[in-house]
Amino acid sequence: MSTGTPLKGSVLIVEDDEDIRAAMAELLEGEGFEVAVASNGLEGLEVLEQIHPPCLVLLDLMMPVMSGEDFLRHLRQHPAFNPVPVIIVTASGRQPLPGAQGILKKPFEIGDLFATVAAHCTT
Repeated sequence: MSTGTPLKGSVLIVEDDEDIRAAMAELLEGEGFEVAVASNGLEGLEVLEQIHPPCLVLLDLMMPVMSGEDFLRHLRQHPAFNPVPVIIVTASGRQPLPGAQGILKKPFEIGDLFATVAAHCTT
């Protein structure tokens, strides 16, 4: 946590681009969210096993090791994590995947990131 503000919830960011992942984490931590990060889908599943279920997963699609699509498929088969909302964060023109609650298109405005997270994570 970078501020002393109360936590608003936890968010898992699964993104292979280190700069995007770090920027998103820093922005959300600055707004009072606890943030966990992973650089691919497999790592994201491992992180989920170690934390309380987050209020939201921000998920890139095109990643090495395990794609976002494969991560989402595995997530939806896990009873503890099945209800966690997932927002796809992508530069592609793809529509939301089955099991995802929406898309945040890259490049996105900071306000759009905050609004997306706030819609799923309330205090």
